[in-house]
Order: sequence, then C-alpha cells, then structure tokens
Amino acid sequence: MQLDEYRKLAEVEDRMWYFGALNGRIIHWLRKFMPRGPARLLDAGCGTGGLIKALGSADPAWSITGLDYVGRACELARVRTGADIVQGSITALPFEDNGFGAVVSADVVCQVADRALAMRELARCTQRGGLIVVNVPALMWLWSYHDEATQTRHRYTRGELVQECRRAGLEVLFSTYANLLPLPLIVARRKLFPARNPTSDVRQYPAVVETIFRGMARIEHWWTDRGWPLPLGSSVFVVSRKT
Repeated sequence: MQLDEYRKLAEVEDRMWYFGALNGRIIHWLRKFMPRGPARLLDAGCGTGGLIKALGSADPAWSITGLDYVGRACELARVRTGADIVQGSITALPFEDNGFGAVVSADVVCQVADRALAMRELARCTQRGGLIVVNVPALMWLWSYHDEATQTRHRYTRGELVQECRRAGLEVLFSTYANLLPLPLIVARRKLFPARNPTSDVRQYPAVVETIFRGMARIEHWWTDRGWPLPLGSSVFVVSRKT
C-alpha cells in the first residue's frame, strides 16, 4: 500500500466496521476448525497489527507472528501489538516448512504479481492438517480508486480463489463472498459518486454509518456461520486445510 495508507490504517483499524467484521470472520473459522490449546499462527501481511491484536484477544494460547513487506508497517505493528514482527514478502516467506498451525492473510495475496507462488508459500509454512485462511477483494468490475490507493493488482471471483487454493494442494473447507449487504453502497461510493480527490475508503465513518454497517456484518455472520455462502460481495473469503 501507499505509505500514507499505513498511517490511516493504524489510526482506524481498531474501530472501523470493515476490520471488525473481517477479524471476527477469521477468528470464528479458526475456532471452528482448529483444535483447542496452544498453536503458532502467522499473519502474512499483517499491516499495522490490527488482526494480530484481535487474534491475541480471542485466544491467549495462540502464539502469533506477523509479517509485512513494508518496514513502516512492521514498526507500527511492533509498537501496537508487542508481537514478533518480521519484514519480508509473502512470495518468499522467511520461515521454515510446516512451522505454523494456521496462516492467515487478509487482503494481501491480491497485491503481489505471482499470486500462485504466494499461495504455495502460505501452504509451505503451514503444518500438515493446519489451516490457511485468505481474504481478498472481489470482482474486477468493482475496481476503483480504492484499489489504486491500496495497490491491489487483482480482484477475485470466489471460483478463482478456490482454484488457487486447490492448485496449492489445499483442501477447501469453506468459501464465500462477504459484504453483500453493504455492496450497493460500496458500488455507489466507488463507481457512481467518488470523491474529487479520493484516497482509500479506510477511514472512521460517522457513528450512525458504522452502526448500520456493523449490523449488516452481524447478519452476514449469522448466515455464513451456518455454512451458507453468500452469492456476491466486495470480498472473497476462503478457509482451507493443508492435507
């Protein structure tokens, strides 16, 4: 991402509806499929550490390592989390084979040129039977100023991400779109009424807007937690296992 985006991310990711919904979704599926007890987790593309904080609060038995390509992001993540943060690329992870019980990557695989290699690296560093949880932006027709600011290279369909997971030798346990209910508002904002000098949509919105979007996210969580995928949305979310 552009460097200024990391500053914005550190300021709002603990409060913005999007990250609350995403972190909750990741934690739910980790709890559903991971055995209880101590586990070593990797946040591959940790940004400024919001997901690491959420994971640490969800289960104190999880030992969490973060990785990010940008030095400024690593600095902010260390200050905000106190976790072990490593600078590096998801296409050449500086970790041993089979080292983590679970690897999560939120909106990062979409930013690299060789996305298939990134998926293979996530799989390589995961223990046999461990989980790989990936979230990416969805649908190329949604491409906008937001993708330019966050340096997204590709927006996925659900089928594309599922296929990339399988090509990396992973068993897909659950896949869905996400953010279906907010989608009309996202389309209006990004395609019909963009700001004159737009950056990304990462920001703290008025309280009433945040409340509405959190309510939409809770409805979607209720639906997908029952194993029912959403047919459309602004993100794609896949849970897979290394067989």
